[in-house]
Amino acid sequence: MKETDLYPPIKRFLEAQGYTVKAEVHACDVMARRGEEPPIIIELKLGLTLQLLYQAIDRLTLSEKVYIAIAKPKRAVPSEAVKLCKRLGLGLIVVSKSGSLDVLADPAPYAPRVNKKRTSALLKEFHKRKGDPNTGGSTKTKLMTAYKQDALRCLVYLHAHGATKISDLRKATKVDRAATILRADYYGWFVKEERGIYGITDQGANAMKDFAEAIAGL
Repeated sequence: MKETDLYPPIKRFLEAQGYTVKAEVHACDVMARRGEEPPIIIELKLGLTLQLLYQAIDRLTLSEKVYIAIAKPKRAVPSEAVKLCKRLGLGLIVVSKSGSLDVLADPAPYAPRVNKKRTSALLKEFHKRKGDPNTGGSTKTKLMTAYKQDALRCLVYLHAHGATKISDLRKATKVDRAATILRADYYGWFVKEERGIYGITDQGANAMKDFAEAIAGL
């Protein structure tokens, strides 16, 4: 498809709704008007690019009804792309080779709803994590979480005192989720010796060296 292939379906779609449609009006790819309503402006590109978003944002100084129209990709448009357009107050139209189109978003002021469950999890992680053991912007590196810090507290105690009952470990380390951590054994550090009693594995012993710096910060 070429960018010009997007125009006929867009024009037909708008004219069917009573709009007068014209192309390339003062650098706007498409402009449509119905009576005295605010004009609709549509910027055309084969794919969603930063340049397209920049253009569309600039057009918001001309009208509150600005859409971007792109060729339908082989895979579905990512939901994050739709969210981004909504966040910017832009509409999003996808045009297929056959000339059909889908309006994935309409221009409107963005009013996000706070996800209380995710906010609670975020705050819980922030307050439970001791210190600031990670570096902002890190990629392809294992991060230190509050969960891992609790697992290290359990590891340190078991390394020093040997196999221990979960109830005693929880009381000594003040790690309320000690039972969950030991039973899940996400890092391969712990081994069940008897019912309710856990020790550490060779991998756990090695982790004492690998995480020596993190342990010192606890």
